[in-house]
Amino acid sequence: VAERACIFTSRGCEMKFGKRLKKQVEESLPGWRDKFLAYKRLKVLVRLVSGSSPHRAVAEATFVRLLNDEVDRFNAFFLEQEEEFIIRHKEVRETVKAVAGEEPSEAERAVEMRKVRREIVDLHGEMVLLLNYSAVNYTGLAKILKKYDKRTGRLLRLPFIEEVLKQPFYTTELMSRLVRECEETMAAVFASDNSGDQWTRKCCTDTGMAPMAPEQGILRNTVAALVAMRELRSGSSTYGHFSLPPLAKETEHGLLLSIQVADLVQSEAHGIVRVV
Repeated sequence: VAERACIFTSRGCEMKFGKRLKKQVEESLPGWRDKFLAYKRLKVLVRLVSGSSPHRAVAEATFVRLLNDEVDRFNAFFLEQEEEFIIRHKEVRETVKAVAGEEPSEAERAVEMRKVRREIVDLHGEMVLLLNYSAVNYTGLAKILKKYDKRTGRLLRLPFIEEVLKQPFYTTELMSRLVRECEETMAAVFASDNSGDQWTRKCCTDTGMAPMAPEQGILRNTVAALVAMRELRSGSSTYGHFSLPPLAKETEHGLLLSIQVADLVQSEAHGIVRVV
């Protein structure tokens, strides 16, 4: 636990964050991989700023400019995804209502319900990934600014982070609410489907997660995001002013239940029959 919680302390943990960021990028959706913090470029600039290079002033100006550009880039991507998720969430809820109001045959209903389940699970997974995107990039900014302050003796981190806290990509209240509403919709869909009722009851009382196949796409990435969010937000003795707050227990529990439900959807898609 101590090793995992020392994101902002020792040199070993600094190296560890760089590896964690690389892993997060690799485990993200393909279209998102160039949207994360340019951490390596910023580290190079920090070395130039803190060295005896004649280009030190230029490097410092470039560092600050790149930081601001990165924040603008985070905001643009986050707001674009947020808007898309609002629309998709509304469409999914309307689809659920439409399916509930129909009286098709049992076979047709099963097909429609499987389709709706997959849509909800995919949407939920992508929204969780966006929350993780916010947490990872904020942590990266705090980390590189700490390195800058330490190397230069200046105090850029505090005023910069104070501005970051006001930025759209960090303001995740709306996305968190959409995730909770999506989980409520998911619970309603599964509760209304007799074919999945027994398994739903089981997965909502179990504390562990069912094993997942590596090809499960968004589900796998969502699990990776949840683990990263738990690590980045873990409370510890090193928790400080620039640390992300720990995940609320109800939030983490809700995400775990949603992943369990998602596992059922993926299993159905692969023709796997659950034994309860």
